[in-house]
Amino acid sequence: MQINIYSIAKKDIKYQAVQEELCMQCRQFGAYIESFELMPQSVLKAQKISATHAKNAYTQAFLPHIKPNALNLALHPQGKSYDSQGFSRLLDSQNIIQFFIGGAYGFEKEFLNLCQSISLSTLTLSHKIAKLVLCEQIYRALSILHSHPYHK
Repeated sequence: MQINIYSIAKKDIKYQAVQEELCMQCRQFGAYIESFELMPQSVLKAQKISATHAKNAYTQAFLPHIKPNALNLALHPQGKSYDSQGFSRLLDSQNIIQFFIGGAYGFEKEFLNLCQSISLSTLTLSHKIAKLVLCEQIYRALSILHSHPYHK
């Protein structure tokens, strides 16, 4: 299983060690997680203009990474919420899973139509924290699917 996490963010090493540890733990279940921080100049410029321009720039940054044969999941406040068991069932039997974490202004409706929207929380989380929570929940889901005691 290949899991890719794409985010509109600058690389930040503060939480990287914990994130890498969780990703390493997932390998025992045959899951390989890669994280990609995208912050092209077009996004930086668009964010200074307006929310609409910023959302469009996020879409343009993410579009090349959408795969029709993958489970494409956008983290969105109005997305479907899952408990740990439900999240594990969502990931079950998938070969390629892609998570998209939008920028400060969220996603365009057109981009959301290309993905399934899920929510980690009704709270607003920073990219760093959202990515860390996501990695932990992926590890928890894989633990559930493989009857590993971590979930207990």
